[in-house]
Amino acid sequence: MSFIPFLVLIALVTCCVAVFGNATLDGASQVSLLAASAVSVLVGHFKKRLTWDDLEREMTSKVASCTPAIIILLLIGAIGGTWMVSGIVPTMIYYGMQILRPEIFLVSSSLLCAMVSLMIGSSWTTVATLGVALMGIGTAHGFSEGWIAGSIITGAYFGDKLSPLSDTTVLASSVSGVPLFTHIRYMLYTTVPTFCVSLAVFLMAGLTMNVAGHGNVAEFMEGLQHTFVISPWLLLVPVLTGVMIARRWPSMVVLFLAILLAVVVALVAQPQLVREIADEQGGGLLASYRGMMQVCYGATSIETGVPMLNELVHTSGMAGMMPTIWLIICAQTFGAALTATGQLRDLMNVVLRFARGTASLVASTVGTGLFCNIAMADQYLSIMLASSMFKDTYRERGYESRLLSRSCEDSATVTSVLIPWNTCGLTQSTVLGVATITYLPFCFFNYLSPIASIVVAATGWKITKSPIVRHDGVESQ
Repeated sequence: MSFIPFLVLIALVTCCVAVFGNATLDGASQVSLLAASAVSVLVGHFKKRLTWDDLEREMTSKVASCTPAIIILLLIGAIGGTWMVSGIVPTMIYYGMQILRPEIFLVSSSLLCAMVSLMIGSSWTTVATLGVALMGIGTAHGFSEGWIAGSIITGAYFGDKLSPLSDTTVLASSVSGVPLFTHIRYMLYTTVPTFCVSLAVFLMAGLTMNVAGHGNVAEFMEGLQHTFVISPWLLLVPVLTGVMIARRWPSMVVLFLAILLAVVVALVAQPQLVREIADEQGGGLLASYRGMMQVCYGATSIETGVPMLNELVHTSGMAGMMPTIWLIICAQTFGAALTATGQLRDLMNVVLRFARGTASLVASTVGTGLFCNIAMADQYLSIMLASSMFKDTYRERGYESRLLSRSCEDSATVTSVLIPWNTCGLTQSTVLGVATITYLPFCFFNYLSPIASIVVAATGWKITKSPIVRHDGVESQ
């Protein structure tokens, strides 16, 4: 009976993906979660007597626990807009483009996508814009579409996974109760080695293939130069942000200060863009104020003369984060219903029969994330459900929460693009014009990450256990 709400959710989300496609996250998934929550409450009423007040308290507690994540997501929306309009991200793209040579095209594409995705925090945006351009360039060079798409997706998801601007990274850390930058640092132990292996394969493939051609990198570079003031001095902002991250400042403080720095840079280096966004031809404080406020909270479109580049520099601000925030609230409601009715614990008892040690527990978490990606076709739902199911178990067995958040990211985030009916797989295959089954063998990073997560857990590297506190307050090892 405890599995009935999951069956309902799987059926509803499957129908939503079939009907709405890429627009599933615009509201259909959220409605599905609330409907599944209602089913959970109904099943729980017959299985376990539960008052409505108890359910409301659980929902309030669950949603309140996500308040920091919601604030961070809003800041991420603002930083995405300010870093783009200020010319920081365009500057990085401009200099990154210059490394694209045919012999090292595959590894360069992966590195460039990783850099852009790391800066903007979105694998979808990177693939849908820069990835499309790289597909054309790679085809002109003579590479097969599977190799090109694999290098693009590898880099895009590496950057997305480690970016403090990524909604999936913020989501995985917040639902697991781990500080954002603690979560990112801990992922380096599994993420960097697998990415290096992937880059080595791309490098060897590029050097051994007989390809020739040039591509249209110059068009992108000319569009960036024509639209933005490109200068190495703009890179001081990400450098200062990196220093703040290294000094372990709170993520909200780092993001807020990064926004302020970008606002100052935008007003100094890109005043004409700010006036265009404000839709005012004259200068003055009023135009600057209006323009920068819109950059922070709303959508901005900048005309560069290159259609694909226009998509890349388009930002959504805080408003663009609202579907994700909406999804978080609805998912937390579903989790609260499962927890209050005891259904989550019932399902966990079945899974945990096979999780005896560290490796098997991590393997169970990774397997759950992959299963949720296959069954519910959405990485956000997979991250939240996998974390909710295992959170108490990791704590009761004395494992750090960062091990749980890393296991969720190593599975749910990166494998979503490998599943044809998942929202990620559906989007990327459609945007790149390459079937999922075609690029899947070349997405080395995406299927090595879950394996690395289990292997590292088996070795016990950087995994510590604290004394286990039983319900009676007595510590045991």
